Amino acid sequence: MTHGMVVAPQPEAVDVAADILRAGGNAVDAALACALVQGVVDPQMTGIAGFGSLHLYLPGRGVHEVIDFHGRTPMAATPTMWADLLLGETRDGFGFVLDGNVNDVGYQSVTTPGSLKAYHEAQMAYGSLPWEAVVEPAIGFAENGFIVRPQMYWFWTLDDGSGRVPNPQRMKFSAAGRSIYCDANGKLLKVGARLRNSDMADTLRRIAAEGADCFYTGAIGREIDADMRANGGLLSLADLEGYRLRRGPPLRGRYRGYEIATNHPPGGGIMLVEMLGVLEHFDLAGLGHNSARYIAVLGEAMKQATADKDAFVGDPDFVDVPIERLISAEYAAEQAARIRSGHRVRVPRMNAGETRNTTHLCVRDEHGNAVSLTHSLGSPSGVVTPGLGFMYNGAMGVFDPRPGRAGSITPGKSRFSSLCPTILFNRGRPEIIIGAPGGTQITMGVLQAILNLIDHGMSPVEAVSAPRVSATSDAIDIANRIPRHVEDELRSAGYDVIRSPLSYTIAGVHVISAKGGDPGAWRGGADPAYDGMALGV
Repeated sequence: MTHGMVVAPQPEAVDVAADILRAGGNAVDAALACALVQGVVDPQMTGIAGFGSLHLYLPGRGVHEVIDFHGRTPMAATPTMWADLLLGETRDGFGFVLDGNVNDVGYQSVTTPGSLKAYHEAQMAYGSLPWEAVVEPAIGFAENGFIVRPQMYWFWTLDDGSGRVPNPQRMKFSAAGRSIYCDANGKLLKVGARLRNSDMADTLRRIAAEGADCFYTGAIGREIDADMRANGGLLSLADLEGYRLRRGPPLRGRYRGYEIATNHPPGGGIMLVEMLGVLEHFDLAGLGHNSARYIAVLGEAMKQATADKDAFVGDPDFVDVPIERLISAEYAAEQAARIRSGHRVRVPRMNAGETRNTTHLCVRDEHGNAVSLTHSLGSPSGVVTPGLGFMYNGAMGVFDPRPGRAGSITPGKSRFSSLCPTILFNRGRPEIIIGAPGGTQITMGVLQAILNLIDHGMSPVEAVSAPRVSATSDAIDIANRIPRHVEDELRSAGYDVIRSPLSYTIAGVHVISAKGGDPGAWRGGADPAYDGMALGV
């Protein structure tokens, strides 16, 4: 009997989710067990002190909901506190470089995390297994250890030259972090080494027994508060106590007869819907996959959505986001006409860089339930409170230190992120469950995988493996597998083209798909740039 399918970047987490499905758990149980294990075995990509967006489709219960749990600016922050420290902006628009990197690493870089609250509330509302059973596998990996994978080690040792703090400094920022991630000689653990984190195991045991309250209002929260106070952090117990999730129906759009369901701002779903609306006006299959003209059309749609995001999209509690206009058919037709006329969008940046510190999972079960979850630490802060074992998010790095802008610092505010866990429906049945890690490139990677599935008829594996491009600045970034003659054509047309040294790049897309939504035809695709897999149960 087929119980379902799971896809994620970490094999350990996929295995756990599959075991949960075999044991009779539903897609929510499997997804949240997977998420908790991801926070143990890929602890700089995500964790209980992170943020994200959880998309749930549970037809048997009449539920179609997105739970937003983006990080919130601590109440101690002020709009002008870093205004005189600005050195630059990353080329992809994912963050700002400040003198001393105080927004990027260390205690002031931490926003109020929402991940654990989202996991717990979703499991209590929609799971079928006890909470303790969902947390137990993560405890096991923390206590007994797991092997360091190539993708983890690559990230630990990365220095992208963007002005952000090199990742080895993040890993070694705190004494507690060094004790977890370094050997006796102070060197980062190598690929194949076994990593154990008994402090995290103890923290997860407390969470298994007491739920999320111990983190947000109880003993763990008080330990967090004490550590932050002692080290000049902005986060406080009052911030944790006041954190609330946003829950509601998904943002919807249409593309070639499919209904798109994705997340609202401050998530990236609005960019995905906007770009698909524009691209529906072009015969993409006729242009030829990844031809120069195809890439130019995608690039202009990407740049327009990026420019609109920069100008208009932020936390809807603080910014009046013109959602209906940006995703309207009229606006899409207008932008498509501008592309046909040869107009080129400008997206200036102050300097360069990209990050990809996020992870994703998709789950489909035998009852028709579907979950798409993207969760992250942003750029990990490097901070590990002694005795707790987990690293905090560093999401203050994406707030604009210049007052008066959509992404400016305001107490209690969430910053836009490109997270876009998405489900596409065909004739009322879910056919594509998709999402990705990858910083600002998330929407660009998800967009192209959707086009590969719908316009080009690719299988899930082909759709996530095909070379990708991106345009989140005035340049077009291309994967190293894009042919040189295509690059030459783009340059001849006047485009600035930047070739990545990586063959697989621009997000890390993971998808479950079935033509017509046939339960017997579900197939998964895990991005080959990461360490993960798709597993049917």
